[in-house]
Parts: sequence; C-alpha cells; structure tokens
Amino acid sequence: MATLDEIKTYAIEHHVPIMQDAGISFICDYIKEHKIKKVLEIGSAIGYSAINFALVSEDVLVTTLERDVNMYEEACKNIHLMHLDERIQILNVDAKEAQISGEYDLLFIDAAKSQYRFFFEKYAPLVSLDGVIITDNLSFHGMVKNPNLTNNRNTRQLVNKIRLYIEFLKNNPDFDTTFYALGDGISVSKRKPKN
Repeated sequence: MATLDEIKTYAIEHHVPIMQDAGISFICDYIKEHKIKKVLEIGSAIGYSAINFALVSEDVLVTTLERDVNMYEEACKNIHLMHLDERIQILNVDAKEAQISGEYDLLFIDAAKSQYRFFFEKYAPLVSLDGVIITDNLSFHGMVKNPNLTNNRNTRQLVNKIRLYIEFLKNNPDFDTTFYALGDGISVSKRKPKN
C-alpha cells in the first residue's frame, strides 16, 4: 500500500510536477462541497491529484489522461497500490487526439500549458450544465505577473501563452471564471446560464 506522502516524496525526488498543497486542498474541498461525482483530468503525471480526488468520497470516479508512458506506468502503479483501480480510469493517450465520451461534473486541466485553450475548448462540451472547469498553474511560479523572473526565451513564450489563456477565460462568452491565488494559481470556470 502506497501513501500520498510516499507519492509526493517520489514526485519531489524525481522532479515530477504535482499540485501544491493549497491547490489540491481547494479542489478536494470543492469536490466535497459540490458533491462532484465524475472528474475528467487532463494530465495525470504520476496520479497524485487523481488519487486525491478519488479519496474525497467513494462516489467519486476519475478518468485521467496521460501521454507520457513512464508517467502513465508510475501512475498505474500508484493507483493500484492505493486500491483505486475501480474508481480511477487512466488512459495512456495524448489529450490533443483522445476521443473521450460521457458527461463530467468537473474538468481539471493540468497538462501542457501551451495547450490550455485547446483542451478547454475540446473538452468543455463534456462538462455537465452545472459542471465546472478548473485550471492549475496560472501563476506559473509568479512569472505570469512578473516576466522578469525568467530570462529563458521558451519560458517567456510559455508565460505569454498562459496570459493569453487567462484573457480567453476572462472574455469567454459561455463561462464565468473566478481566479484564486492559491497554490500556483487556479481558475474555476462555470457555464453561464442560457437566457
């Protein structure tokens, strides 16, 4: 039996990006308070967040997508050791190409930041009418507010894409988004009611 602490320690030792404590607590509380039953996660890494979500309640079912085969295998191992194979379905697929069906109460986007808008638009139709889309890493270690924190050209381009995604969320005609300065920056997007 693995523990969340062991998975977290592995992530730190192997430089695997996982959610910060404040962010994961926020989403787990949200799942509990809003009685979320079905979660679709884009970006599993080693399964840390999916496991946290599933542990909120025995009613929670998680489908999670991971394209990196090594991460996928580590996540499968962790999910199995936590005895959550029945409630977490992990798929070794590229979320850009995956064909997913069903309806979800919560879509969680935590994968390639340059593709956030693509993932939002691709998977939003699977979110139930009263469901929610949560995105992580919108602060990106403080660089979104302060681009001077990096001198790396690729990182600057990535930060710019995150900024554009934030503008997309702010101006989205179909969703109202609230931003939270928790963890590495989180947004919660709720579908606007139809007139």
